[in-house]
Amino acid sequence: MKRRLAILFILLALMNTKANSQEVKPEGYTFTPVKEIQHTPIRNQSSTSTCWIFSSLGFLEAEILRVGKPEIDLSEMYISKNTYFDKADRYVRMQGTINYAGGGSFWDVIETIKKYGITTEEAFKGLNYGEDRHVHGELDEATKAYLDAIIKNPNRKLSTAWKKGLEGIFNAYLGENPKSFSFNGKDYTPSTFAASLGLNLDDYVFITSFSHHPFYKQFILEVPDNWAQKGAYNLPIDEFGQIFDYAVDNGYTVAWASDISEKGFSYKNGVAVVPDVNVVDMSDSDKAKWTNLTDKEKDAQLYTFDKPCFEKTITQEFRQVGFDNLQTTDDHGMLIVGTAKDQNGKVYFKIKNSWGTAGSKYNGYFYASKAFLLYKTTSIMVNKNSIPKPIAVKLGLK
Repeated sequence: MKRRLAILFILLALMNTKANSQEVKPEGYTFTPVKEIQHTPIRNQSSTSTCWIFSSLGFLEAEILRVGKPEIDLSEMYISKNTYFDKADRYVRMQGTINYAGGGSFWDVIETIKKYGITTEEAFKGLNYGEDRHVHGELDEATKAYLDAIIKNPNRKLSTAWKKGLEGIFNAYLGENPKSFSFNGKDYTPSTFAASLGLNLDDYVFITSFSHHPFYKQFILEVPDNWAQKGAYNLPIDEFGQIFDYAVDNGYTVAWASDISEKGFSYKNGVAVVPDVNVVDMSDSDKAKWTNLTDKEKDAQLYTFDKPCFEKTITQEFRQVGFDNLQTTDDHGMLIVGTAKDQNGKVYFKIKNSWGTAGSKYNGYFYASKAFLLYKTTSIMVNKNSIPKPIAVKLGLK
C-alpha cells in the first residue's frame, strides 16, 4: 500500500512538473491601447508598389473623419494612374536618368490631387485586366519597356503620338479617367469632388531628420522614389521625435515612410523594435553564458520576439549612419493611428499597414517602438497644425 502511495505521489509530482513546464510559455508582447485615432479600415495594396498611395489616402481619409465628415473610400488606383503618367513624362524628358517604377512618395499624392482631382474607389477601381486584386508587375514592365523604346529615339525626334500610346496602355489596364461620377446622390468631376472634401492640401508638409543638410530648412530627400525632387523640412532628431508624440496626442495621424527590412521588424509578431545586443535582462550566470555567444548566436536569441527587449538609444549620428550606408532606405509607406503600452508600460505607436488583414497577429496592424521610428523613418507627412508651435515657428510654418 505504502509503495503504491509512493508511486502515486511520484506520478502526481511528475504530472505537476509537466503541467508547470507547459504553463511557462514565452509571453510575447502584450499591448494595451492608450490613444486610438479614428481612421478608415485596412486596405490591401496586393502585388503593387503603391504603399505610398495607400498610406497617403489613409491619412487624408482620417483627416476627413477628424473634421467630422463621413467616412470615404478614396481611389488609390486613380492616383496611381495619373502619377504614373506624370512620372513617365519626366522620365522621357530626363532621358531615362530618373527612377521609373511603381513606387512614389507622399508628395506625389498631394500634387496629383491638386492637378487631377480624386475619385471614390467605386468610381475608379483600376482593375481592367482580368484580376480581382491589384497586380502591377506586367503594367510596370510594359510601360517601362515602352518608355525606354521612346527614349532611344529611332526617328531622331519624338512623334506626337507617344503620349497617346502610353495613355492607351494605362487606359487598357486601369481604365479611363472618369469625366464625372456620382456620390451620395450628387454628380462630381474629380476636381469638384476633391474640393468637396474640405481639405486644404497646403496644410500638409513633409519632414525628415538628417545631418548632411542644414536643420530648419528644406532639402530634396535623396531617395529613388522622390522622382519629382520635392523638398522636406529638416529637423534635429529630438524635435523630429516630438512631432510623433504631439500629433498623435492631439488626434492627428502621421503618414510614415520607413525601412522595414530590419531584423527588429516582424509583421507576423506585430512588432517593430531595435534590440540592443549589449543590454539584456538576465541573471549573473546567464550573463556569463551570453558573453561567450557569437553575434550571430546573440541575434538568434534577441529576435525571437518572445518578450519585450531592451533597445538601442537612437542618436542623430546613429540614424545618419544607417541612411548613409543604405541600411535605411525608402522602403514602405504606412500610417500611424495611435499609441499603446506593452506589459512593462513602454509606449509604442500603432501602425496601419496596407497588406490586408491576413498573416498578421493584429489583423493588419502592428506596433512600432519610438526607437524604431527615430532610427528607420525616412520622412513623414503631417498636418502642419499637428507640429508643436515652437518647432513650427522655427520652420516658418507659424
